[in-house]
Amino acid sequence: MVTIGDIIEKVPVVSIETKSSEVNQIFEDLPDLEGIVVASENQPVGLVMKAQFYQKISTKYGFDLFMGRPIDLVMDTAPLIVEHTEAITVVSSKAMGRSQKNLYDYVVVTKDQMLKGIVSIKNLLIKLAEVQVNLAMYTNPLSGLPGNVLIEEKMNEFLTTKQKEFSFLYVDLDHFKEYNDTYGFKKGDLLIKEVANLLSKNILLIDDRDAFVGHIGGDDFVAILPHYHYEEICQLIIQEYEIRIKQYYDPHDWNNKFVYTKDRNGNFNKIPLVALSIATITNQNHIYHSIDEISKIAAEVKKLCKLQEDSCYVSYDLNAKKDCCAPQQ
Repeated sequence: MVTIGDIIEKVPVVSIETKSSEVNQIFEDLPDLEGIVVASENQPVGLVMKAQFYQKISTKYGFDLFMGRPIDLVMDTAPLIVEHTEAITVVSSKAMGRSQKNLYDYVVVTKDQMLKGIVSIKNLLIKLAEVQVNLAMYTNPLSGLPGNVLIEEKMNEFLTTKQKEFSFLYVDLDHFKEYNDTYGFKKGDLLIKEVANLLSKNILLIDDRDAFVGHIGGDDFVAILPHYHYEEICQLIIQEYEIRIKQYYDPHDWNNKFVYTKDRNGNFNKIPLVALSIATITNQNHIYHSIDEISKIAAEVKKLCKLQEDSCYVSYDLNAKKDCCAPQQ
């Protein structure tokens, strides 16, 4: 995640007692400067943008009224102030939500309420465009979810922050190939999108902002929860999946609970309906050191779930594997 702290700039900082005449001199000495931060004990208390400064002092009595007096009479006392850890996407929304007269003012950036610097709107928009281009490059075009590069970044973020709780969910569709072969890739693509929407709804919309859903490719997805309360979420996902999946089969196949088609060995067989398998791993009782370590365990846990015909989730706890299958509706 790119934060606003990644693109901060330094500008002159003055105290609240600084005279407007001194601020005027700074602007004259630095003609390319757009604004100055006003701070008290390194805490930002105001912002002076050049355009607004000269607009005020150029009024009929403005020069005489303000030039010999402290800058607090001229400064904006309520600039947009954000913590350095905020995502630039969030900050850009806040910046663009300001009134027209403040739309192009600096964004003031702090760390624990102490001044770190500013970000100009020009640089914010340039960086935001870069982020959006990168997201487009690394997003799965079918589901619209983050792809492998972004998945690895997010997993590494959780792994390297030792105190972070996480539950890792490896989600895939059983018998999806046979479904694709029977109903065609267009119907298969619609089913993939359905699962992507289902995961997003039950994870991203009801969890906090650190939750993550990604699309590895094909019928494989991952999700990361910033806590250990995965069971209720898995149950909700499976229950809703069992309701939605019906629309992807014709009545004959749905009533039979199988499709008659070629299996992976090329032999015609009764293939069960597509089921959802979720392998879950947490760091509650074990610290994981690499993505490979988690991926290998997830693959083993997923095999346990695939032994079930119905949709299910299986959790892994050190060397003990607990079967937690949700009943089909």
